[in-house]
Amino acid sequence: MFGSINPKQIQGMMKKMGIAQVDINAKRVIIECEDKNIIIDEPSVARIAMQGQVSYQISGPEHEESAESFSEADVKMVIEKTGKSKEKVIEALKKNDGDIAETIMQLK
Repeated sequence: MFGSINPKQIQGMMKKMGIAQVDINAKRVIIECEDKNIIIDEPSVARIAMQGQVSYQISGPEHEESAESFSEADVKMVIEKTGKSKEKVIEALKKNDGDIAETIMQLK
């Protein structure tokens, strides 16, 4: 795109225009959506600051995971309260849409 301009010249031009770009050494990026999570493992991430605005450029291979309505901490708490196995607790939490109180009452 820029032909024979070297990267240092591009960085200099960006700096003059008030654009600062910094590469971030990220291992994983997770974008949490309402119904799923988009996971990008070993991404290339750049933080770009321009005119007081900060944005991120992310690239890399992606895959999707379904989003759960409960966390690992919720699972541990239900296990502690009921003494049930992790598998049974997760199954019950899914059935109850992540409702912790309802799950504990059902499993006791």
